[in-house]
Amino acid sequence: LRDRLSFMRFVGLALHEAVPDAKTIWLYREQLTRASALQRVFERFDAALRERGYLAMGGQIVDATVIEARRPRLTQDEKQAVREGKVPSHWSKARTRQVDREGRWAIKRDRKPSLPPGETQTRNATPIAIPVFGYNRAAARIDHVGIDRTHGFIRRFVVTHAARHDGSQLGTVLDPQNTASDVWADTAYRSRANLSTLLRRGLKPRFQRAKPRGRSMPPHMARGNATRARVRSRVEHVFAAEKHGMGLVVRTIGLVRATAKITLANLAYNMRRFVWIQGRPIPV
Repeated sequence: LRDRLSFMRFVGLALHEAVPDAKTIWLYREQLTRASALQRVFERFDAALRERGYLAMGGQIVDATVIEARRPRLTQDEKQAVREGKVPSHWSKARTRQVDREGRWAIKRDRKPSLPPGETQTRNATPIAIPVFGYNRAAARIDHVGIDRTHGFIRRFVVTHAARHDGSQLGTVLDPQNTASDVWADTAYRSRANLSTLLRRGLKPRFQRAKPRGRSMPPHMARGNATRARVRSRVEHVFAAEKHGMGLVVRTIGLVRATAKITLANLAYNMRRFVWIQGRPIPV
């Protein structure tokens, strides 16, 4: 708060007043978490956006990103016990409190880092698999989000552990108040169950198509994917803003506190987005 006068004005602090320390802010967030108030705060701001005319329009874009958490240092036996929902018998009370037993490991697909400047690559980059721990924003946590295409606000989200499949949360993040029926998502969401869900709700799937195994991508499928990707890429801007602009990581223990932190990040993103849209010049 001391870093910017605008921060102090936002929370109603004068220059001569004492600024709350990190512990005070942590306790305030903890009280909001225990009261299950953060989701209601997020929904109230979304309602305020709608009242200002920012309705969910143009269809919705759904995706998920891994929010990395602190990696536990466990033996194989301890990992097995945690997966089974048990607490290893030799753990002390302090050890039990310090280990996140709700986060899960997941594999993040990537490629080998680029070569140093001046060196040339003689063949294509090799795909590699990187294990991560945390939460799917949805082991890390995963943040599963749905944004509206027109304004780019996060309308719905859910947080899970990182091993939860992206496509399993589609029904949770769909916004029934969106004025259009199109739903954009990547290939992870293409399943019979999800297509059935969209059909029942009267929505149109605009999902990416996977390359046929052992064959090249047909030209018409590649063109369709490119068209959908131009729309779907907007949700990646949300994740980039939170991870790089806000430095979002999870350093708390447990799904409840991770959800609280990610909820606040999603709320802060919507606030920043609203201020940016309000400040844009009106087209002539």
